[in-house]
Amino acid sequence: MSKIVEYKQLAILSSKAEVGWKRYFAKNKRKLEGMDQQVHALHDQISKRTDCLSCANCCRTLGPRITDKDLDRMAKALRIKSSEVIKTYLRVDEDGDMVFKTMPCPFLGSDNYCSIYESRPKACREYPHTDRKRFYQIYNLSIKNASTCPIVYEVLEQLTNNG
Repeated sequence: MSKIVEYKQLAILSSKAEVGWKRYFAKNKRKLEGMDQQVHALHDQISKRTDCLSCANCCRTLGPRITDKDLDRMAKALRIKSSEVIKTYLRVDEDGDMVFKTMPCPFLGSDNYCSIYESRPKACREYPHTDRKRFYQIYNLSIKNASTCPIVYEVLEQLTNNG
């Protein structure tokens, strides 16, 4: 079993690998369209040996888009009104999306646990997206996410080195 890459090294490592990953996609886009099962197997294998709580890099650095449903779930979990969640924790970004005012996530504890885990935003629930259907459609997003998430980095490395 290979060791998962340390999250602090991801930005440098993914930057070095990016050209190769893009080249792989350009040459194998059609092939990738039928590779969801293989990508999902890699996701499962790598996720099982990755301790997200020892990393939490996504929670420290990525600001998820907050939907109205997310807002309602968060308000209920926090036992406050949606308007208070907006006022206290959220802002509208340059794309017109609601996002957290500050990063790291205001709900990330010093132990890397999420205080609203069961009610966390959909974007957080679905991250790192390497188990999504039609992975080829988010391949370029995955290249970006590889600089944040060891799971994504390892999936891309194994996919492109074994593909």
